[in-house]
Amino acid sequence: MTTTAYDTDLDRNPANFQPLTPLPFLERAAAVFPGRTAIIHGPLRRSYAEFYARSRRLASMLARHGIGRGDTVAAMLPNTPAMLECHYGVPMTGGVLNTLNTRLDAAIIAFSLDHGEAKVLITDREFSKTIREALALCKVKPLVIDYDDPVYDGPGERLGTIEYEDFLEKGDPDFAWTMPADEWDAIALNYTSGTTGDPKGVVYHHRGANLLATSNIITGNMGRHPVYLWTLPMFHCNGWCFPWSISIVAGTHVCLRQVRAKAVYDALADHGVTHLCGAPIVMSALLNALPDERRDFSQKVAFFTAAAPPPEAVLGAMQAAGFEVTHLYGLTEVYGPAVVNDWNSDWNALPGPEQAALKARQGVRYPALEGLDVLDPETMQPVPRDGQTLGEVMFRGNVVMKGYLKNAKSTRAAFEGGWFHSGDLGVRYPDGYIQLKDRSKDIIISGGENISSIEVEDALYKHPAVQAAAVVARPDEKWGESPCAFIELKPGQSATEAEIIAWCKGLLASFKCPKTVVFAEVPKTSTGKIQKFRLREMARAL
Repeated sequence: MTTTAYDTDLDRNPANFQPLTPLPFLERAAAVFPGRTAIIHGPLRRSYAEFYARSRRLASMLARHGIGRGDTVAAMLPNTPAMLECHYGVPMTGGVLNTLNTRLDAAIIAFSLDHGEAKVLITDREFSKTIREALALCKVKPLVIDYDDPVYDGPGERLGTIEYEDFLEKGDPDFAWTMPADEWDAIALNYTSGTTGDPKGVVYHHRGANLLATSNIITGNMGRHPVYLWTLPMFHCNGWCFPWSISIVAGTHVCLRQVRAKAVYDALADHGVTHLCGAPIVMSALLNALPDERRDFSQKVAFFTAAAPPPEAVLGAMQAAGFEVTHLYGLTEVYGPAVVNDWNSDWNALPGPEQAALKARQGVRYPALEGLDVLDPETMQPVPRDGQTLGEVMFRGNVVMKGYLKNAKSTRAAFEGGWFHSGDLGVRYPDGYIQLKDRSKDIIISGGENISSIEVEDALYKHPAVQAAAVVARPDEKWGESPCAFIELKPGQSATEAEIIAWCKGLLASFKCPKTVVFAEVPKTSTGKIQKFRLREMARAL
């Protein structure tokens, strides 16, 4: 590289270069808007000054107990004020926050605690049964801090020697927390959701957390002082980085321990909620709410959803109910959402079915993502932008994970060729938008023909009686594999296997239609993703 005048006597120094991190977002919000409501939780109202002081108290106590750079603090918490405080207090010490999936069993929790070498565990009383079993199974012996949420009145017990509020009471609200020495330092550890049955520890860095959090504000057009409702679990990709995002614009977090239709409608009406994120199952809960669960609200509400694109009927119903739905796409390895279906206003004039087809596309990269493409995984060259040629969706940029903790082999494979390999198969259109067609392992090869399970599922979701559908390969003596559909019917609805197959034949080529239909509850992860590895096991056992 040639040295120029711009490279001489213009070095980095503390005055002109600081590591990127989301931690100053809260400090700034508390300085500029100290009295503004930061958190609502049941009857609790907490200001930004209090939020910041409590986070510093937490940091000071963790530091007093030996937590420093690279030490893991695990949190088994629902969407509560304590979980928000952990997102600041833990990294203020240099520690790494490991948010645990509250719906997992004791064995997997024990694995996570051991693999992440947790030194502290902050756990909600609701999950004491699972945590007691996990602590008996794991080798590490973390300091256990119980969180006894006043909003929770269900069963459970304290397991540790100190309760969260008592722990914070001893802390210093003026604790002099430090910036990370390097923006590449780890800020969070997230275990993948287990849709593949092989959880890995995904490591985030401060730089990526800062950029994704900021990108959320831009992508969501959130403006100043939004009111954000927590229906997305904060344990999932650190709540898509929204615990950090909301501080940027001094917004209000409305916490929900459990997602129930009445509680969501109450929050919309009582607190003026402007934004929320959720899986398609949350949309279903809202649209199927009973009359006495619903409340009127005057504001337009932005609803961000990931996973499978909502069917046309659902999009129309959400629009009519006062929600603007935006389709996002991402993975744990890219801090949650890193791709958005950025809606072009010219498309508003198109007929409903054409709009739905456009809505089904995953879209274009977030501002913070430097590279998004559909590549041939063998040649690593882009596939034609024809909306038909299948390739693997790949990411490159500052909101891609550091790698998998203690798993060099998987990390190398994920980054082969200088791109993050998502494992998702998709196409790219002439306008640059991508659309997923399947996971590479979910493509069904029947009689030598490739069948996209997503395409078959799209056809099934158009049936008026179908509430949830998933298609996997079933071993077939004649064809090698054949599509097997698992279907949940809407309450009060009925259908037969023959009827479902006939429906598909009206929409798909015959070879793509399910050969088998099973009516059963479709297993899902806690974040609403369908667990196809379990369905494949069920299909093999048929």
